[in-house]
Amino acid sequence: MTDLAWINPLYSMSGFAVGFLVGLTGVGGGSLMTPLLILLFGIHPSTAVGTDLLYAAVTKSVGTAVHGLGGSVDWRLVGRLAAGSVPTTLATGLLLYWFGASGGNVAPFVSVVLGIALLITALLLFGRPWLLARLAPYLPPDGPKNAVALTVLTGAVLGVLVTVSSVGAGALGVTALILLYPRMPTGRVVGSDIAHAVPLTLLAGSLHWLSGSVDWPLFGSLLSGSIPGIIIGSLIAVRVPDGFIRPALASVLVIVGGRLAF
Repeated sequence: MTDLAWINPLYSMSGFAVGFLVGLTGVGGGSLMTPLLILLFGIHPSTAVGTDLLYAAVTKSVGTAVHGLGGSVDWRLVGRLAAGSVPTTLATGLLLYWFGASGGNVAPFVSVVLGIALLITALLLFGRPWLLARLAPYLPPDGPKNAVALTVLTGAVLGVLVTVSSVGAGALGVTALILLYPRMPTGRVVGSDIAHAVPLTLLAGSLHWLSGSVDWPLFGSLLSGSIPGIIIGSLIAVRVPDGFIRPALASVLVIVGGRLAF
């Protein structure tokens, strides 16, 4: 048996498709990969989440390196987010372990949380500009005075949501940070959010691994397809109208999220 015998071509093709869309749209892979594994391949929800979390930790590490070298990561901001997300990630992961994340009793809960997270992500894809415009008049130009505490709270919420569903760090995190730090360049907000997602997904994925809900052959197959997919999608992203791709993707997330949640 060769070293590549464990790679499943169907999973690799799925990884390529998701990686391509992530490179094309910038939407986090968890919003696409996890529901794909559950609905199309019948993977147990906790296994899909745990595997996707470690998969995300690897791919986001690459993004962090790029943003870090470009100076578009605010490490103090990353630290504030981590101050909230690390404790809640540990607590949520231990609760999933206690209740048996790979067992059938947790699967319905994970599916519902995942579905709700996808619906929120789709809503933000559709309405983030409208939401930011509506809230802007009520916020100080430099952001709220208690921005540090609210950043820690944002990290805490993301820790719970990402550990359970693998979804939320991108759409929710970026939107919250834009509201809290309106003067910060968007590229720096995105870079900081991606950098925070690395320890968050790595810690959450490791806790899922301890619970027995990580499929390593699946992980390798997805990664083997997603890396070239992300590269190709990123290269042609400038040629595809964003006004078409994002609404279409949001519509898909609404359908998938509704099916998982209800």
